[in-house]
Amino acid sequence: MKIIGIIPARYDSTRFPGKPLVDIGGMSMIKRVYNQAKHATCLNEVIVATDDERIAEHVRNFAGNVILTEKHHQSGTDRCGEVISKISGFDIAINIQGDEPFINPQQIELLASCFEEQSTQIATLVHQVLTEDDLFNENKPKVVLNNALEAVYFSRQAIPFLRGYAKKEWLNNLTYYNHIGIYGYRTEVLRELIQLPKSILEEAESLEQLRWIDNGYRIKTAISSHANDAIDTPEDLEKIKQKYFSNS
Repeated sequence: MKIIGIIPARYDSTRFPGKPLVDIGGMSMIKRVYNQAKHATCLNEVIVATDDERIAEHVRNFAGNVILTEKHHQSGTDRCGEVISKISGFDIAINIQGDEPFINPQQIELLASCFEEQSTQIATLVHQVLTEDDLFNENKPKVVLNNALEAVYFSRQAIPFLRGYAKKEWLNNLTYYNHIGIYGYRTEVLRELIQLPKSILEEAESLEQLRWIDNGYRIKTAISSHANDAIDTPEDLEKIKQKYFSNS
């Protein structure tokens, strides 16, 4: 089973332009993500997929692998699909978020292990919700799982609704999961996914994985013990610097 790790990286982020190139403790964000991915022994190849020559040149300068992609892609999945159309020979593609500079390589290994089951089409990670802030934070999607650890639904709302309990009591009476935005796809499935039109549920929640569920694809999950630090805004960057580099 040959696995490629793909790191989609856009320069023109609405909330944080130039985000992949920001400095974090003396190293760019994209280089940190790349280095972490290279430590995942399950990956046969790691590639940055970007639509911007500034990012591509930076990756080349630290001797990383990079592919220039079209600018019109709406999601990282679409960008990964273009990479797969240009490179053959891989059974699995793993979409590694370019804004999580301290992703644990063990998470990539855990995701890859989902494909030891031949029936797995798509896989992703979840993490148990531990705080009320996370449970009711609309920027941290929640996932409902079935007994086979497949995703039944993703929502920005806290689901399932726990009838008969005050919201402050929910975490004490039911296990909830946040979604961790790393995906794995069988490459033949990825080629199908990028042909699908947006679905009603996807439009409603602004979560692309609902498009796949709407179209009958099964999403296997694995429960990670690690919670990731994503950088969506300049404020997030400052929090990361405080967390990891305040004593340096």
